[in-house]
Amino acid sequence: MTPAEVGYVAVVLFCKKVLATKKFSSNHLQIKTQSPSHGPPRVMSPTAVLARRGARALAAGLTQRASARVVAPFRRGLASQAADANATNQSSGLPRFAALIGTAAASAGAYAFLLDDTQSSAAQFKLFEYLAPTMRVMDPETAHNVGIELLAKGVAPMETRPDHPSLAVDAWGLRFTNPLGLAAGFDKDAKAFPALESMGFGFVEIGSVTPKPQPGNPKPRVFRLREHGAVINRYGFNSEGHGPARTRLEAYRANVRATQAEFDTTPVVDGEPVPSRLAMRGAPVGVNLGKNKLTPEAAAADDYVLGVQSMGHTADYIVVNISSPNTPGLRNLQSKAHLKGLLGKVLKSRDDLAVKLKKESGHSHKPPVLLKIAPDLTDSDIKDVVHAATSCGVDGIIVSNTTIARPDEIKAHISGGEAGGLSGKPLLDKSTAVLSRVYELTRGKIPLVGCGGVASGRDAYAKIRAGASLVQMYTAFAYGGPALVPEMKEELARCLREDGYGSVRDAIGADHRKGGR
Repeated sequence: MTPAEVGYVAVVLFCKKVLATKKFSSNHLQIKTQSPSHGPPRVMSPTAVLARRGARALAAGLTQRASARVVAPFRRGLASQAADANATNQSSGLPRFAALIGTAAASAGAYAFLLDDTQSSAAQFKLFEYLAPTMRVMDPETAHNVGIELLAKGVAPMETRPDHPSLAVDAWGLRFTNPLGLAAGFDKDAKAFPALESMGFGFVEIGSVTPKPQPGNPKPRVFRLREHGAVINRYGFNSEGHGPARTRLEAYRANVRATQAEFDTTPVVDGEPVPSRLAMRGAPVGVNLGKNKLTPEAAAADDYVLGVQSMGHTADYIVVNISSPNTPGLRNLQSKAHLKGLLGKVLKSRDDLAVKLKKESGHSHKPPVLLKIAPDLTDSDIKDVVHAATSCGVDGIIVSNTTIARPDEIKAHISGGEAGGLSGKPLLDKSTAVLSRVYELTRGKIPLVGCGGVASGRDAYAKIRAGASLVQMYTAFAYGGPALVPEMKEELARCLREDGYGSVRDAIGADHRKGGR
């Protein structure tokens, strides 16, 4: 089947499932729903009932159209003709597939829009839970691109339910309503981060972004190991370059949400309207910086300095990524010979930027600089990295990137021998052990971000107990989709509550304290 045909089948299955639910039954159109305060039930207005009927009719129409175009021919043997699909049909598959998924989302979106906040969010995330498996019928890079295309157009669930107060974290002067973030590598060119923020992530990190555009490594370069909840990738910092990402981030800061630093330092004048971008505090957006493949090792620091100069004013925090295994020589920058000098230049550039912004705009903006390290360092290497980072004044460390190691079960997989970085569940224990060691060496004096293998709220909790103030995920999100976000936050809050912690802050580094408390 072509991607377009798969898309039609996905719409058929989705619409049939929606039509079978109680919420879309004609017997329940004039429905009473509980208000957010759990007060007396409210009766929907005739307009709302009509809109729901329209949503139901749209879903029914999609089902009829999709059944006519795909299901009946499929039963007559379309599957045997799939190999005969011509190049023209296949080339049009991606936008048609994305459009169909978006239309399916819209057919239920009208319904969800009419509910109160709690019900609306629950309905939206349930919808995307149904749609998530359709992404896995595509190869992983195509699925990634389709996902970014949809998110960039706003096809995503919107979280309107507030995070539990116990999940709030303060770090580097930034406010995180929850500690669960999306790691760099997903939104490489800053196209989808607004939608990702809206679905409830506590923070989103874009990148890695390189100064000049570069295509990355040859395809295929991403491989699923589904039964292990893992992925091997060798993207190689494919990037549109600083320019496009900076343009998108600047537009967002000018029209949607200011940086938290500007939000905090802009006075509110009585009687004067507050610009919409300053009306509320947005979730932090980090910018992950990489170097171009052709930049010599000796000049690597210049690429990171360019990143700070070009994009630092748009970032709530900055990440120096010197730990990807897919750019030749990049991990060498973690050595004593390079690291301290590189970090010194980046931090000076950040400080110079803060002075410049203060003069030009009048508000203070000095984004914290974080270092992202590999999980494959020896204990001696970890000590050297931590010493260099803390002596330079780095604000935090992200532990960790992907691994080049291959556990036995991964070696046995058909794709286990592919070159690149391994991410996902097999990385959890290894990355958490390195995180724990970094916490011991830093003595909890700087915030750490735990990354690697996080697939549940309990995994996130393990990272926090090991020493993380914040946690990032990626591979699990690629497999599970948006519905995983509220599930993980709920489970994390439950873990805190069960162990008697009133906040994430109370649980940070608990495994290092006497009695694990």
